[in-house]
This record gives sequence, structure tokens and C-alpha cells, in this order.
Amino acid sequence: MSETDPDLLPLETVLQIRDSCLCLAVQRAARRLARRFDTVLRPYGLTNGQFSLMVALNQPAPPPIGRLAGFLGMDPATLTAAVKPLARRGLLTVAPNPEDGRSRLLRITPEGVALMRKAVVTWQEAHDEVESQLGRDLARTLRAGLARID
Repeated sequence: MSETDPDLLPLETVLQIRDSCLCLAVQRAARRLARRFDTVLRPYGLTNGQFSLMVALNQPAPPPIGRLAGFLGMDPATLTAAVKPLARRGLLTVAPNPEDGRSRLLRITPEGVALMRKAVVTWQEAHDEVESQLGRDLARTLRAGLARID
């Protein structure tokens, strides 16, 4: 990168973004965390995203896809695509919403709960390791700060 190349951003701008951009820092950390959790959840045939989805389904009343998508920070079409392999494995079911025929309800199956009981143990070990690396107070502060972003 040349300081004098008019087709490139100035080096100072690139370095400022590299060193101060919250979005970049969060994206990089999210990718590293995703890889770590994908690795530990692989023996259960789950990705970190599928694990989060299955945890979110662990509730007495099955949630509609739209509400669940909002909770997970996904759009409904992306969530629908993520649901399909889990449904094929029998880990969750998709059923029409009796109150709104355009909507679908998701429910974790007993097979899904059994798998999650095992996967949660491994997730907890990996999560404890990450929190230990960060320090419990920083982890708590990070979660609280990220929750404030809308």
C-alpha cells in the first residue's frame, strides 16, 4: 500500500479502522468464537448456530419462526433454512401455527433434548474456558455492552 497512490485509502485511515472499529473487532472475535464452538460441537453434529437455535427451542410453548428469528438476530428466511437439517434429523418439528396459518411453530423433539443434554456439557466446558480467558468481570461487561446495541 503506497501513501501516494490516489486509488487507495491513506494508510492512517486503514490503521485507524483496524485499531478502533468496533464492528471489525466484534466480527473477528465472533468468527474465532464460532470456529471454537463449531469444533467442540462437531461430535454432536451441530454447529454453534444450530446449538443456539436448539437451546432457544427448549421452552414449553413452541415459538413461531418470526419471533425466534428476532431473538436469534436472524431473518426468518435464514432461520427457515437453518431449521431444515435439524428437522430432517428429527431434532425438531415444524408445524403450522393454528392461530395463524401463514406462520410455523418450532418444537424441540425428545431426541433433540437428549442430544442437547450431552452437548450442553461440552458447551459449558468450552464456555468456561473462554470466560476464564476474558475474566468473568470482562465477560459480564462485554455481554451487557453488546446487549445495548440495537
